[in-house]
Amino acid sequence: MTKSSEYSGFYKLTPEERLKFVTEFAGLSEEEAKNISTPGSLGIEKADGMVENVIGVMELPLGVAVNFLINGKDYVIPMATEEPSVIAAVSNMGKLTRKCGGFTTSSTDPIMIGQIQLTNVDNPQEAKEKILDAKSDLIQLASAQDPMLVKFGGGARDLEVRVLDTELGPMVITHILVDCRDAMGANAVNTMAEALAPQLEQLTGGRVYLRILSNLASYRLARARVKVTPEVIGGENGEEVIDGILEAYTFAKADPYRCATHNKGIMNGIDAVIIATGNDFRAIEAGAHAFAALKGYQPLTEWKRDSEGDLIGTIEVPMAVGLIGGAVKVHPTARTNVKILGVKSANELGEIVATIGLAQNLGALRALATTGIQHGHMRLHARNVAVTAGAPPELVEKVVGIMLKEKKVRVDRAQEILKELKYE
Repeated sequence: MTKSSEYSGFYKLTPEERLKFVTEFAGLSEEEAKNISTPGSLGIEKADGMVENVIGVMELPLGVAVNFLINGKDYVIPMATEEPSVIAAVSNMGKLTRKCGGFTTSSTDPIMIGQIQLTNVDNPQEAKEKILDAKSDLIQLASAQDPMLVKFGGGARDLEVRVLDTELGPMVITHILVDCRDAMGANAVNTMAEALAPQLEQLTGGRVYLRILSNLASYRLARARVKVTPEVIGGENGEEVIDGILEAYTFAKADPYRCATHNKGIMNGIDAVIIATGNDFRAIEAGAHAFAALKGYQPLTEWKRDSEGDLIGTIEVPMAVGLIGGAVKVHPTARTNVKILGVKSANELGEIVATIGLAQNLGALRALATTGIQHGHMRLHARNVAVTAGAPPELVEKVVGIMLKEKKVRVDRAQEILKELKYE
C-alpha cells in the first residue's frame, strides 16, 4: 500500500500524535522514535567527541513538513528550526502544490572543487600550460589518495587552471574537481589538494599557500520546479495573486537589499532540513549566497507566468550535502531523520532540500502578495511570547488572542494579561 504524506490539520495534533504518524509513515522502531522525542538523545559522551570544550547539548525544535509530493513520491521532511511559521508555510505549500502534481527535481553529479593557490610564479601563463599538460597524471595522483571513494564510483574527474590578477600580483589557481558520491567531501578533497601541492610547485617553480575545498559548489547543483494554476494559488483572485508574486520577485531581482531578504527566506527552509540531517548549514549558506552573487547578487529562485497563465517557479542552488561521515552518522537524531526522509543518495537529499527552499519562497511571496508576511507569523510569534511569559497550556490561546487584538505582542503585556486572567 502506498503511503501518503498528505495530512489535513497536522498542526492540530499533539507532539505525541504527530510522532505516531511519522513513526508509522517511516517505519521507525521504538528506539528511533525515542531518539526523536527524548531530549538529549545525542548524549554528552558523543557530543564531547564531536567538538571541543563540551559542557552540554543545545537543542532546537524539530518538526516535520507534511503533504510533499516530489517526483511522484510522498515525503515527510524533518526540519530543525527556532523560526516560527517556516514549517507551517512549507507544509501549506506542499498541500497546495500537490493539487497541481507537486514538485519535480533534478541534480548534477556531486562534484566538489579543491583549490590550490600558486604564488611567486614568473610566467603565469606558461605555468598554467605546464599544469594542464600534466592533467592526466595529476588526476590519477589525486584519486590515489582515496581508493575507497574510487571503489564506490567517485574520485578526481577533471582539473582546471585560472590565472588571477590580484593586488599582490598574479596567482595561478588550480581546481581539482572531485566526484564525492554520497559524502559532502571536504576531507577527501582537502587530502587530494594537499597531495597535488608539491607536484604543482615542482612543475612551475612557484609556491603553494592555500590548498583547500571551495564552498562555492558550482558544479554540484540541485534543482526543483513547480507549476501552480491561478485557481490553486489564489482562488477567484488567482491572477492578481500571481501578479503580486511576480512584482515581489522582480523587486528582488532588481534590488540587492530586497534580494538579501528574499534569499534569506529561502534559506530558512533549506537550513532547517540541513540541520535536521546533520549536514553543514554554514557551508550551504556560503555556497548559496556566493552562487547568487556570481553575476551580481540575484534571487536563488525564478518565477514567471507561462503561456497558459500558470505560475512557474524554479530554484537552482549548490548543494554540498552528504549521507556518510560527520554528524550525519554520529548524531542519532540526524540518522533517524534521514530514515524518515527515506533518501538513498546525497543527490536525492539535495533535491529535497532544494524543493523545501522553493516551497518556502512560494509561501513567503504568496503571503506578501495577499495578507502580508506578518499575518501568520505574528500569531506564531505571539504563542512564543505567551509561553515565555509563563502562560500555562490552557491559557496560551487566550493570551495570544488578547495580544493580537490589542496589537501588543510583548512579554510584559502577556504577563499583565495573565495576572488579569487569574482574577476573572
